Amino acid sequence: MPLLENHIAVVTGAASGIGKAIAEGFAREGARVALLDIDEAAASGVARAIGEAGGRADGFRLDVSRREDCADVAREIADKVGTVSILVNNAGINRRNAFAGDPDVVLKDWQDIMAINLNGTFNVTQAFLGQLQETRGRIVNIASVQSFVHMRTPNSAAYTTSKHGVLGFTRALAAELGKFGVRVNAIGPGLIETPLNAAARASNPDLIKIFMDHTPLGRPGKPEDIVGPALFLASDMSAYVTGSIVMADGGYRTI
Repeated sequence: MPLLENHIAVVTGAASGIGKAIAEGFAREGARVALLDIDEAAASGVARAIGEAGGRADGFRLDVSRREDCADVAREIADKVGTVSILVNNAGINRRNAFAGDPDVVLKDWQDIMAINLNGTFNVTQAFLGQLQETRGRIVNIASVQSFVHMRTPNSAAYTTSKHGVLGFTRALAAELGKFGVRVNAIGPGLIETPLNAAARASNPDLIKIFMDHTPLGRPGKPEDIVGPALFLASDMSAYVTGSIVMADGGYRTI
């Protein structure tokens, strides 16, 4: 029996990278998946590909930083797809500019990263909370190794702060929502090869070396490396797990 049969799953930032891989993995395990992304055409393209592979998926446009839009899409999915039982908060951005640099740039980076990585997680979770309470559902937040440490690379103060916040939010909600049967957990990826960091990887091989010198498995992760942890946390295999973070960082924090 597929792990997620009879579940309806929402994945944000699902048009590429980790979100796309999770959406595809959930569909393979029987879930009907709603792919949310600011790039509606790309999300719908992934949904079509999932359908062509035998799965069930629908694409929707969503800017997670817009609270009203999150509420609207939650209602639309409930009407068109069904009541959601799994939510994956994956949408996120990163920028690398020195905190001691141009104050206007620093402020813009801070506001944009918090709006998506942290406030966006809040907005989407709040929008789907009623459905998740009704289904005794499960929430999987994509945190980071930077929820614990500031990586050995400079210039990501806002990103590090946002991902600390995602982990704190995960633990706070787990404590509060357990009485409703809603489980809330997180995944902590290390360096994963995604479109989000493609330019940095191409232009700065020394940056990758810093990561790899500190990663026992000796390789960057792939988006598919996050699918297994996501399936575990979204399925009944983790029925007694809440308030936890599953690290998928190649061992980065062990050194």
